[in-house]
Formats: sequence, structure tokens, C-alpha cells
Amino acid sequence: MNIEIEFWYWIVLGLLLIGLEMVVPTFFLLWIGVSATLVGVLSALTHLSFIAQLGLWGGLSILQLLAWFKWIQPKLKDKTQSGMTREAVIGIEGLVLSFNNDTQQGRIRFTVPIAGNDEWHIRSNDVLEKGDRAQVIDFSGNDLLVKKSQPKH
Repeated sequence: MNIEIEFWYWIVLGLLLIGLEMVVPTFFLLWIGVSATLVGVLSALTHLSFIAQLGLWGGLSILQLLAWFKWIQPKLKDKTQSGMTREAVIGIEGLVLSFNNDTQQGRIRFTVPIAGNDEWHIRSNDVLEKGDRAQVIDFSGNDLLVKKSQPKH
């Protein structure tokens, strides 16, 4: 099998796959395209046989896909609580920004946004003051029901 592929074929293939990724946003074609482009560059610098080029392309593609799914993608995941179920939000603690004990209403801020917001209206039967830590116990309409958090020992 004496097939000769020019280096620029790989570069064109790589750029086409990378461009196709814009139409099919899976991040799968991107890494295969990057691998093809790298094979093209390496083929331009050294003389690789067609079998070596195919092996290099396959190996680089697998390595890049594994790196993407194992290390890169998990770090890019949305760290908000948006779309979380009620059970997942209950128990999250926040910092009371303001609270009127007469109306039993106020505002709270969370370090991680819940449903896209880091500040929420709250209601509580507990006596709360600005700076207290409070924990979500339920939802009521657009408000969160909270209770005063116990100090951690």
C-alpha cells in the first residue's frame, strides 16, 4: 500500500472539520479537526508514511477527545443551581442582606446562584438580622422560605 498524501490535504480536512463544528456544536468534530491539522503540520515537517499519518491522526483524536471529556469539559460546566430540583436547593445556605422582623421578609445572597439569581427575597418565622446565615427550607411563590442556620462548631 503505497499511498502518498500531501500535507495540505490534512490541513484542509482539519479546517473543514473545525468549520463543520460550528454547524454541529458537539465539540467532537473540533478535536478530530485539530488532530488532522496537527498531522498536516507534522507531515510538512517530516516525511510520514500514510499508515503513520492515519495512526497519528487516530491517536491524537482519541487523546484529545479523552482530555476534553475527562478534564476540560467538567471544568466548563455551569456552576449555578439553575434548573435544579427543589430537593437540591433545600439546605443551601446564604447570607442575610436585610430582614424586617415585623413583616418577616428580607433579602439573602448566595455564593452560587440559584435559578440564575444570587439574591432572593426571603420569608422566615425566625428572628434574623443582617449578616446572619440562613438555610433554604422551601419555596413559596417567588420567595424562599429560610430558617436561621446554627453556628458550626
